[in-house]
Amino acid sequence: MGLPLLLGLLFSRTGGLLAQAIEQANSCITAESLCLADPACNATYRILENCSHSYAKNSFFILDHGARNKCLQAETMIRNSHFQECKCQRRTQKQEEHCLRIYWTVHHTVSEGDFNLEISPYKNVVSEESLKTNYNKLATQVSGSHLAGDSTNACLQAAQVCILNRKCGRLRTTYVANCSPKDGHPCNQRKCHRELRHFFGKVDMDFTKRFLFCPCQDEFCGERRRKTIVPHCSFQNSTKPNCLVLLDTCLKDYICKSRLADFQEQCKPSSSSSDGCFQHNHATCLEAYMGMIGTPMTPNYINNSTADVTLWCSCENSGNHKEDCEEILNSFSNNRCLRSAMQSQMGLNQVNTNDQEELQFIPSPNIQGDGTSTVLSAKMYWESVKKMQPEVLMQNRQVFSHSVYSGDQLSSFNLTLMLLLILLGSP
Repeated sequence: MGLPLLLGLLFSRTGGLLAQAIEQANSCITAESLCLADPACNATYRILENCSHSYAKNSFFILDHGARNKCLQAETMIRNSHFQECKCQRRTQKQEEHCLRIYWTVHHTVSEGDFNLEISPYKNVVSEESLKTNYNKLATQVSGSHLAGDSTNACLQAAQVCILNRKCGRLRTTYVANCSPKDGHPCNQRKCHRELRHFFGKVDMDFTKRFLFCPCQDEFCGERRRKTIVPHCSFQNSTKPNCLVLLDTCLKDYICKSRLADFQEQCKPSSSSSDGCFQHNHATCLEAYMGMIGTPMTPNYINNSTADVTLWCSCENSGNHKEDCEEILNSFSNNRCLRSAMQSQMGLNQVNTNDQEELQFIPSPNIQGDGTSTVLSAKMYWESVKKMQPEVLMQNRQVFSHSVYSGDQLSSFNLTLMLLLILLGSP
């Protein structure tokens, strides 16, 4: 029996077991099951559940001194037991909220009185879904058919490619329907947010990233990009809440709180890093940003002529907490790491220094109502992009060949040995 055939048989039998083992390792759901079977751990965990319920109704700091100490002691004990370093799996919606509820039960004091969570409850598991994507194949079909339309509108093309993919097209149709008014009645924002989370969680990121972070050379394209998430329902409201109020709403929601913590960790800016990111990973930053869409803190593009993003909130009437409020707003609208990651995805950081001197800047109205934004003149920018397209294509190929999706991380021998060990140990 040849090695390729042997590997194929091993993968078919052990692939599911391996995926299941990886998913369950250090899972908070598994930790809870083990804890509930241990009388001492079970008693401590019940104390923490009561602490968590008390905070949901009031605030941790409103509890009396004795109650606070009891909660802190229980949290210290529980996190040194089965729950030590437990995490939750990304993009597994069936159990996500359950797992996150457990995580924040044993970490409920982490975020008290502080916007900076910065410790993500999610596992940092490398996704290999992009190996299976057929985006490029579908994009070729679009470019060679009557669907191509305006070849300069990258957002239109990304939408058409999405339509050709059954899952992407179906889930996009679902969220657009749920985010649109029906029979003269306004949309249901809660259902809209749920379907948006479903779309960005289930559709391969090779589709969603190109769909949401498409480069634009005019405001027609920019409008399509801004309206990707149906902002009149998912993003905007009749009035802007204070950002502190928006944060408070988010922290009371397990999913929003967790996505915010993940965003803060993955998109943490660094002034000393060449890529602008503390974690040096643009892909995970963009994934974390997309994770915020469909939560009470859903971000979106400011207007049709800029790639800048923001939250739908303001810092008016913040009193003595104005700096805290501005920190929340700036974490999206003035985040060096996020901006660098988005520019990298869109190709905006590929403009040569010599070409930048030729670029014009124009003021563009800001839907936040706080003034104007400075954006690149589309015509001059795209002229410079055309000059370096061959070089960028070669760089992209080189980057992909060294990426986490290249498949070179494990030798064939080590992979075969690992699978044989799993096979021999399985029933």
